[in-house]
Amino acid sequence: MHDHTSTNYGDEATRPVVEVVSSHNAPPIPAAEQMTIHVTLPPGSMGTPPHRHSGPAFGYVIRGELRFELEGEPEQVISTGGSFWEPGGDVIHYQDANNSSDAVTEFVVMMFGVPGEPMLTLVDPEELEARRPRRAPRP
Repeated sequence: MHDHTSTNYGDEATRPVVEVVSSHNAPPIPAAEQMTIHVTLPPGSMGTPPHRHSGPAFGYVIRGELRFELEGEPEQVISTGGSFWEPGGDVIHYQDANNSSDAVTEFVVMMFGVPGEPMLTLVDPEELEARRPRRAPRP
């Protein structure tokens, strides 16, 4: 992990505060396309149906609570200030829903993908059924 702290610039009152929110080893993607998106989920939104990305994605919740689930991992709730990581490729992203029925959730995602391929591809019901054993037990 990189250390982004320094005392070599600015006085203590005006020095930027830099905090590493998450750090992951990303798979190499030659000639990757990068996209940064801002997503706003209205109260009660179920988000995008099950899908996958052609490359990895890193996200940060800026407001609200995000219900998040990747194939093989248990569902989790990520609150404001929390981050998430998706490896992309073959892994199904089951949920990115608003966990609240009365407040907006917002998050920012930086995605890397294969040029010329869609950044997001929905998974059809037949594949979801075939891969059901890979999904973590539901709460």
